Amino acid sequence: MLGIYRWILFPISIPSFVVVLIWQFTSAWNDFLFAVVLTGNRSWPITVALNNMAGSQIIAWNVQMAGSLLAALPTLLVYIFLGRYFLRGLLAGSLKG
Repeated sequence: MLGIYRWILFPISIPSFVVVLIWQFTSAWNDFLFAVVLTGNRSWPITVALNNMAGSQIIAWNVQMAGSLLAALPTLLVYIFLGRYFLRGLLAGSLKG
């Protein structure tokens, strides 16, 4: 029974596991409300720091764009490196016909 799981079911389900991993990473990385409520003023995550960079009178667009690029870079790298599995996992549950 364990051999069936190891050699048949596990290789088939790897793309689905990768899709769940990518979505969970994206959700945790972009979590804003949880970070605002539970963190102190010294240890803000990057999403909260980006929100606090917005000025009321003068907006430094170059700094905000650089910060948003740095904030999006880890998620972008995960999608680039695991994109093949992401597409396989999304298409695994679709109907063919």
